[in-house]
Amino acid sequence: MKTVFGTAIRQATELTRKQNVFEATRMIKRALLGPGHTHSPGEQSPESSRLIEQQAHVAERSEGFEQLRPDGRIAGTGSRNAAALRRPAARMKRPLGEVLKLLRQGDLPSFGLDSAPVVKSRKAPRVAVPDGAAYLARTFACAAGSRDYKVYVPSHTDRRKLALLIMLHGCTQNPDDFAVGTGMNRLAEEHGIIVAYPRQPMSANQSACWNWFNATEQMRDVGEPSIIAGITRTIMAEFDIDAERVYVAGLSAGGAMAAIMSATYPELYAATGIHSGLAYGSATDVASAFAAMRGTSSPAAPAQRKSHLKSANGRVRTIVFHGASDQIVHPSNAEMILAEARAGLADSSRETRHDGSAGGRAYTRTVITDASGVLHVEHWAIEGLGHAWSGGSPEGSHTDQHGPNASREMLRFFLGGPAQPPTN
Repeated sequence: MKTVFGTAIRQATELTRKQNVFEATRMIKRALLGPGHTHSPGEQSPESSRLIEQQAHVAERSEGFEQLRPDGRIAGTGSRNAAALRRPAARMKRPLGEVLKLLRQGDLPSFGLDSAPVVKSRKAPRVAVPDGAAYLARTFACAAGSRDYKVYVPSHTDRRKLALLIMLHGCTQNPDDFAVGTGMNRLAEEHGIIVAYPRQPMSANQSACWNWFNATEQMRDVGEPSIIAGITRTIMAEFDIDAERVYVAGLSAGGAMAAIMSATYPELYAATGIHSGLAYGSATDVASAFAAMRGTSSPAAPAQRKSHLKSANGRVRTIVFHGASDQIVHPSNAEMILAEARAGLADSSRETRHDGSAGGRAYTRTVITDASGVLHVEHWAIEGLGHAWSGGSPEGSHTDQHGPNASREMLRFFLGGPAQPPTN
C-alpha cells in the first residue's frame, strides 16, 4: 500500500513540475480510489485533504525534504526540489501546493466528514441550557499539550456520585456542534449525568480531526490519549464522579480515538461507544489510514501495542454503530471493532441477533453477553445510513435524523439499563 501511494505521489509531483496538472491529479485519484471504488460526484472532505497532504509531504521528504513537524508541515527544506517549490509563481505556474489545493477542491472520494475543500470555522449552534444546569468552558494542560473542553452539568441528579461521558467529535466539528447534533446534553439532563466534549483545535489537525492514524497518538501516557485521559481525571476530581461509571464515545475520527482510549486506558473507562469509527491499531500512517477507511486492510498492532489490547479485552464493554451505506469509513471496520471487543470473552459467551426498524430504517442488532449473562458487546448495523450520527438532530453537522437514536441507545448500554424498543 505504501509503495503504491509513494510511487503515485512521486510521479504526480514530477508531472506537476512539468506543468501537467491534469494527469498528476488523475494519477493520485487512481491510487486513492483503487479498483472498483465509486463515489458521488464532487464529494470531498477535509480529512481526505489532510491525509493527501501528509502523504504528499512524505513523498516530498523522500526527494530531499527534511523531517515533518507534528502538525504535518515541513520543518526544513533541502535539495533542488525544495528550491524549485520556492520559486515565484511566474516561474512555476503549477507548484505542488496548488496541486494539493486543486485536489482538495476536486472530486476525490470523501474519506473525511465534510464536503468543504478547506476547513473554515463552523458557526457553532446555540446550546440550550435549562434552568439549574450549566455548560462550562474549561482548559486542560499537561506535558503532552493542552485542549479546551466543554462540560454539561445537569440541573439535578438522583445520586451523590455521578456518571461521566467523554464525547469526542468528528472532523470539522466542535463541542457545541457535537452536543447539539447528538442531543446528548438533553439525555444527560434526563439521566442526571455529566457530559464533557474535548475540542481538537486546527493547530493540531487542520481539519480538527483527532489524529487516530498517527502511531504516536495511539500509546498510553503520550500525545492525545494522555490529554484526553487527563481531562477525564480532572473532571472526575472536580465533580466527584463515580469511577465505575466513566465512559467514552465518539464519531468517525472521534470514534477511532474512543477505541484508542479504551485500549490504552481500560482501567479508566467502563465502556466505549464507537459510531462510524475504526478499530484500535487500524493505521499507523497516512497510507494505512486510507486502506483502513476503504476496508482493504485489517488491524495489525505492533508488539508494543498488543499488550494494551490484551489488557483491554474482556474489560471494556463496547457498543458500535455503523451505517451500511457509509461511503467514508467502510462498514467492515465495525466488524473489526466487534471482533476485537469480544476477543477476551470466554467460550461460554452468548451471541444473539435481532432485526428491527426505527425511524424508517431497518437495522440488525448483534448482542453478546459474557458467561454471567452481562451485556458486553453490542453492534448496530443500520441500513441506508451513511457517515452520520444515527437519529441525530439536523441542527448539528454530520447527523441523520432517521434510524435508531444512537445517543439514547449508547446511554442505555453504558448505564446498564434494560433494552427498550428503539425510538427515533
